[in-house]
Amino acid sequence: MPYLQLDVSRTYPTDVKRELARRLGEIYSRIMQADVRRISIAIRELGEGGLWRCTGEEPYPAALLMCDIRHGRPAEQRAMLAEALVSACMESLKLMINEVNVEFTQHAGDEMYHPMLGGLSDDWSENEASG
Repeated sequence: MPYLQLDVSRTYPTDVKRELARRLGEIYSRIMQADVRRISIAIRELGEGGLWRCTGEEPYPAALLMCDIRHGRPAEQRAMLAEALVSACMESLKLMINEVNVEFTQHAGDEMYHPMLGGLSDDWSENEASG
């Protein structure tokens, strides 16, 4: 944890996805004051017709970024993160602003286990150092 899962309705080259994963990890680490080594990113290509945004008219292809995070960050911090993540997705994947949404699911620290970082995670605190 954190685990960022980006579902997209297109396909992209591995290099584009790797660079986006790096950028999303850096953004998350900086804004959320978290150790970048805790971050996992999934870019799931659902393919054409795999993800749709509903409207009052016809649905259109979309993207959704789910962020499983430790609870404790204020709404303003999460909003700042969402804006930065959306911008990175738009730039890297050539998405339009109306094509990508961000949703957060918050967890207690002890709901995450990182063997290489000592096991169960601590709860997040404002003084947590990144890196």
